[in-house]
Amino acid sequence: MSYITEQILDNLRDARIRKGFSQRELSARSGVPQSHISKIESGSVDLRVSSLIALARVLDLELLVVPKKSVPAIQSIIRSSNGTHAEGEHVSPAYRLEEDNDA
Repeated sequence: MSYITEQILDNLRDARIRKGFSQRELSARSGVPQSHISKIESGSVDLRVSSLIALARVLDLELLVVPKKSVPAIQSIIRSSNGTHAEGEHVSPAYRLEEDNDA
């Protein structure tokens, strides 16, 4: 499993835990089967975009596709706007799951 994939899976799991959702509750809210959520979080299946979108919506996350050269600026904005990301945390050059501050 690639480092980027691990980061996405970690972000999904962390967001689920922060929300206080069990995998079963996330399943009920997202329509993604609990067994599939378990496999996604453990990295034993490929994460389909449709499942990623369904999970992200329920977890108040936003999917972003950004130009690679913009990643450092976006990292800085994220850290300064919500203060929840550790210094030096990696943001994928292609995409990132972030908390939706509008929710």
